Amino acid sequence: MRTYLVVIDETEEARLALRFAARRAAKTGGSLHILALIERADFVAWGGVQATMEAENREKAEELVSTAAGTIFDELGIQPSITIRDGEGVEVVREMLDEHPEIAALVLGAAAQGNPGPMVAHFTGNNAGTLRCPVMVIPGSLTDEALDELS
Repeated sequence: MRTYLVVIDETEEARLALRFAARRAAKTGGSLHILALIERADFVAWGGVQATMEAENREKAEELVSTAAGTIFDELGIQPSITIRDGEGVEVVREMLDEHPEIAALVLGAAAQGNPGPMVAHFTGNNAGTLRCPVMVIPGSLTDEALDELS
C-alpha cells in the first residue's frame, strides 16, 4: 500500500502539505503517516526546568497530531498513523524512511515566501538524489481550492 509521510508543525504550509497528502491517499487507496517533531528545549542549567519544557513541547506535538488526525478522519475517513519524535528533523525523517519501507512519498510544505524551510531545502537540494522515494513539495501559497484541484 502506498503511504504518504507528512512532516507537520503549526505552520500553514504544513497544513497544506497534510491536506494534499491526505487527499492523495484517499484517492489512491493509500495511507497516511504523520510525523511531528518535538522541539528541543534549549539547555537550562536546572534539569527540572528543562524536563518541564520538554514535556510541554511533547504535549504540544501530541495535541497537534491528534487534532490533525481527527480532522482527516472526519473529512476523508482515513485513520493516519502517527509518530512523534524528538531529534533533528532531517535525521528523524531519514530514520522514518529506513524503518518504514511502505512509505512511497515524502510530502513537505514550502513556506509561501522566503526560505522554503530547512527540510525542503535539504531534501530538494544537494541531497535530493539520495532518497529512496520521491519528495512532493507543496507550495505554501496555494489556496485550499487550488490544492483540492491538484490532489
